[in-house]
Amino acid sequence: MTATGPLTALFVRLKLSLLRNGLRQSAGRRAAYITSVVVILLFAAFHLLGLILLRGNDHAAALVTLLTAVFALGWAVMPLFFPGGDETLDPTRLVMLPLRPRPLVVALLVSSLIGIGPLFTLTLITGSVIAVAHGAAAAAAGVVAVVLAMLLCVALSRAVATANTRLLTSRRGRDLALLSGLFVAVGAQLVNVGVGQLSGEDGLSSLEPVADVLRWVPPAAAIDAVQGVGDGSYGTAAAQLALSAGLLALLLWWWQRGLTHLMTSPDSSTIQAAEPSRKRPTSTAARPAPHRLLPENRTGTVVLRTLRYAWRDPKTKSAWVTSLAVGLLVPVVTTVQGAGNVYASCWAAGLLGMQMYNQFGQDSSAFWMVAQTISAPRDAYLELRGRALALALVGIPYVTLAVLGSAALMDEWAAVPDALGLALALFGALVATGAMTSALYPYSIPQDSGYKNVAPGQAGLAWIGILGGMVTGAVLCAPVLTATIWMHTSGADDWLWLLLPLGAAYGTGVALAGLRLAAPRTAARLPEILAAVTKG
Repeated sequence: MTATGPLTALFVRLKLSLLRNGLRQSAGRRAAYITSVVVILLFAAFHLLGLILLRGNDHAAALVTLLTAVFALGWAVMPLFFPGGDETLDPTRLVMLPLRPRPLVVALLVSSLIGIGPLFTLTLITGSVIAVAHGAAAAAAGVVAVVLAMLLCVALSRAVATANTRLLTSRRGRDLALLSGLFVAVGAQLVNVGVGQLSGEDGLSSLEPVADVLRWVPPAAAIDAVQGVGDGSYGTAAAQLALSAGLLALLLWWWQRGLTHLMTSPDSSTIQAAEPSRKRPTSTAARPAPHRLLPENRTGTVVLRTLRYAWRDPKTKSAWVTSLAVGLLVPVVTTVQGAGNVYASCWAAGLLGMQMYNQFGQDSSAFWMVAQTISAPRDAYLELRGRALALALVGIPYVTLAVLGSAALMDEWAAVPDALGLALALFGALVATGAMTSALYPYSIPQDSGYKNVAPGQAGLAWIGILGGMVTGAVLCAPVLTATIWMHTSGADDWLWLLLPLGAAYGTGVALAGLRLAAPRTAARLPEILAAVTKG
């Protein structure tokens, strides 16, 4: 089958069948899908109304130009972080069919226009055109601009996904997908900063410098061309539309070339199978230097295993990287907004300290091997202490860097001792409560269920452990926090430096006490912990 028309109709029917069959899997999935559709449509309707109300505003063109560019960027990066969101993103499933690249590109392009994401994008692009279209000529140009913008977004998404198909279907691709939490968190903070800037004195006028650049970047150029037609700048508008059409043709060519290469070349597994096996050195002297620095006992083994989990296990890596990035991002965002202080760096200690929670859930079914080595509370204490030490090896330098970075941004070096002391105390308190909740409220982390981090039926355990531990950790920090407030209010500024050793010593003591309290409970509940972490 090579004719474009019949192939396109077939792919449209296949896309509709995928959507329909997905809804038939379960009532819960159907309810979740319908709820998400309603929420997205309401969100799109409010944005459409807001864009329509901007009609006639002097800076409406700058806003819609930036908005279109942001949506195009989202379409480009979403396949990298959410490859499972569309089951048709992997063209290698079609490799055995007698399909030519050009009809296949057209069929995939048309079928990609079906779905909630394209409908949401179409609504906002249409609203953007309505906001800047004045006159019949501008309305006609708006129709062309909407078509070009939609096709550019979809073609960009498909071309990027095709170029990275090997990556997305590999282990590294799954790791990248699990880092979507970081992408969402960083994006939310950037949106927060943007909203704060727009709500300032300059308002929408602050977008003009950025819009002057983006108005020549498709598909934002196509939307800005509508404003140009309304103002009588027909030459500039024609150039912008031509630029957008040219980029669309280039993307389709790149996409077609990528499809041809992908569907006619061997994959990495075939190449690796043909290569001779490589022998790796097994001698102790060949081990990396950081490994040789660890003691050759149970503590060193546990530290090494924990750090390897954080580096190799996709979901553990996702949690660690997200905590590290967001912990540094929050002080920067609050500083940019003008409401920051050095104490915002305590977010870094809090987010990384929470990685001590549900330690045994990270082991999943492999926890039975750990359980075989625990026969007394002393063994459980050494196991928990090793995991806490691995977290501290990363956490203490990281928290110190966050505090010093915040002080450098805000030029508040005098606040470093008390802020760092308070952060270290919080980190130690969360290590203590994390060890306790790991023993009392363990839960399973599904390994093959995409973005779910809690097995069905265990969400209550997760919330009890996390919320209860966070509240208890905050209470445990009360002595250091009280001392900090008292020194500031009593004018004892010359003695604030004492809060650094005080916070470090207090955090260490609380962490060790929490580990000792959690050890006998861990040793006594090994069967219950194993059953909980292997559920689902």
